[in-house]
Amino acid sequence: MNLGKQIQEKNTYVRIQHTDPQAITTIARTLLNWTPTTPREYVVVFVGTDRSTGDALGPLAGSYLADLKPRHLTIYGTLHEPVHAMNLNDYNTLIHQQHRNPFIIAVDACLGKTSSIGTLIAEKASLKPGSALNKALPEIGDIHLTGVVNIGGFMAHSVLQNTRLSIVYDMAKQIAAIFDMLDRQLTHLTPPAVVKRSDNQTG
Repeated sequence: MNLGKQIQEKNTYVRIQHTDPQAITTIARTLLNWTPTTPREYVVVFVGTDRSTGDALGPLAGSYLADLKPRHLTIYGTLHEPVHAMNLNDYNTLIHQQHRNPFIIAVDACLGKTSSIGTLIAEKASLKPGSALNKALPEIGDIHLTGVVNIGGFMAHSVLQNTRLSIVYDMAKQIAAIFDMLDRQLTHLTPPAVVKRSDNQTG
């Protein structure tokens, strides 16, 4: 869980409501622009837990994406195998053992202003999970995507527990669609012999 913030560097972020008709295309294009020019192994880490409605955004999106069977993206973090505060270090180590020089995209839920609920935020920086709950967790990812699921501030744990499932569901579907589009774009840009699909993809 990451605390949403107002970001201002236009070349390093994009924010858009998940209901915007251009949301999927805009964020997928942005993420593609941020991927390295030399193909690498692409890993998407969906952070969160199904024990909290608001914090289930990541693993729910991970499960939806796994069902789409991407060719160029290896998925970590689903409803059945979540990546959360207790195992984040272990997964971070595993990813670097299993993938040579991976390019990691982290995904997480976040809290923000009332007017920001439903916003998807992509940022060209590592994810700092747990900041909304004052947890000291390791940063992860070369770039990240977060979704504002509820209001930040007082009693964050309670806010997460009382987040509406409907908005988490809708945003997770959009996030999965974003990565599905990104995967199809990578198919056109990357030689098949260079990018490998992992055999141990979760989901």
